[in-house]
Amino acid sequence: MDFRFDIIMDYAPYLLQGTLITIGLSLAGIVIGTILGLFIGLGKMMRNKYLAFPFTVYITIFRGTPLLVQVLLIHFGVVPLFIGETNAVAATIIALSLNAAAYIAEIFRAGIASIDKGQMEGARSLGLSHVQSMRYIILPQAFKRMIPPLGNEFIVLLKDSSLASVIAAPELMYWGRAMSSQYFRTWEPYLSAAAIYLVLTLVISILLHRLERRLTTE
Repeated sequence: MDFRFDIIMDYAPYLLQGTLITIGLSLAGIVIGTILGLFIGLGKMMRNKYLAFPFTVYITIFRGTPLLVQVLLIHFGVVPLFIGETNAVAATIIALSLNAAAYIAEIFRAGIASIDKGQMEGARSLGLSHVQSMRYIILPQAFKRMIPPLGNEFIVLLKDSSLASVIAAPELMYWGRAMSSQYFRTWEPYLSAAAIYLVLTLVISILLHRLERRLTTE
């Protein structure tokens, strides 16, 4: 088997462009997903089961259906309905954000539940409101415990962003498939994409490990 490095070099600018877009899509998805996930997780923890029910349904739907199906529905259904035309990048960000929010909501719920109830009672006895207690006492402690699962979710989201290639979002896997189609080659395009994904996930893992160590030593 002859391995053609010249093909990789020809597509290097496109692979770089796709890598940057992949990182951008993943960052947007994790940031928006984290914000939504916090509110959804808190919503699910409400004592009133009727108020908590919609949040439970949301988590169940987005965790129980394939991300690929969500991407297709949002790209061909939701985005044209509100924007008037399809937009692969917007659809990908929305799909990744909504999907991540469901998983991150459970991470927040578990993290908050892991904090001893005496912490909340102590904060309330000092005159803090429930919101202030959550903001200044509970969430900072819970966040340290949530770093590993949040990091894992970011890595999963980064790899899942490759599904955007099916709707022609110009991310890394899109250019890998374009290279394969143009040259009728398999090894060079997909090994290149796999190597880049591997490097990205390793870098993220190292950064998260350092962040976790720094927070635990404070």
